[in-house]
Amino acid sequence: MSEWHGDLRKMRTELADTVRYTLFDEQNGLCLNEYLGQSIRLSYGGVIRCVACDRLTKKSFNQGHCYPCFRKLAACDSCIVSPEKCHFAAGTCREPEWAARNCQVPHIVYLANTSSIKVGITRETQVPTRWMDQGATQAKPIAKVQTRHQSGLLEVLCAREISDRTAWQTMLKGDGERQDLESTRQALMTSCAAELAEEAEFFSFGTNDMTQTALGISRDDAGSFLHHYADADIYPVDPFVSIDRDGVGFLVDMGVKRGRSTRPDIKLGLCGEHGGDADS
Repeated sequence: MSEWHGDLRKMRTELADTVRYTLFDEQNGLCLNEYLGQSIRLSYGGVIRCVACDRLTKKSFNQGHCYPCFRKLAACDSCIVSPEKCHFAAGTCREPEWAARNCQVPHIVYLANTSSIKVGITRETQVPTRWMDQGATQAKPIAKVQTRHQSGLLEVLCAREISDRTAWQTMLKGDGERQDLESTRQALMTSCAAELAEEAEFFSFGTNDMTQTALGISRDDAGSFLHHYADADIYPVDPFVSIDRDGVGFLVDMGVKRGRSTRPDIKLGLCGEHGGDADS
């Protein structure tokens, strides 16, 4: 039986057909994929070292730090867990240089399918690592912002509609059902339009996906039956060619009005084929 000795740290993830998870990189790596379905025994060696300064400590704090580092490092501040509380602009950041490298950089707000659909944030450079770390089977960026603080504000807003938590107990039961993340994104952007307009300067409506969501029609299958709707005069034209005014148009109108209620000069646009249709 193989034995490995060393400090237990965050697993390294590698994107492949199946994501690979590795421990003990300093010893050429222990790939845990090879041990799926087998038993692994972990034995505590009696030594705890700080992941930041490597000093011996009796107890670790905040994912492996000694108490002094926990108290002084920006990486251990409460605003890392709650980025909407970032106080960099107030001049009170514990380590401004660290924050400039890690917080004052572009961040991605995303939807992911873990135990169910959740909203989350990560640095742009951490895509797709963050999703692999969370065990997501699907993920989709929904916004790119310039700082961690901005991503935190947007996450809090989105979390009113979609959870920002992962239920790992549910994940142990197996992969969840595939989700339509694009439709979820469109619905989320519409419902949060007024609040988003406080920060955003431009709205682009993905009306093809909104059509699928609002009408319950899959574009991939619509060609086989949509002519029956046209014959019955339910849809006088293909709603994927010219926008459905009563349904999808209503959602666009709602998003526009909510956005303009906060930012009257917000720029608006359509993406996709509807944008080239004069009637739309």
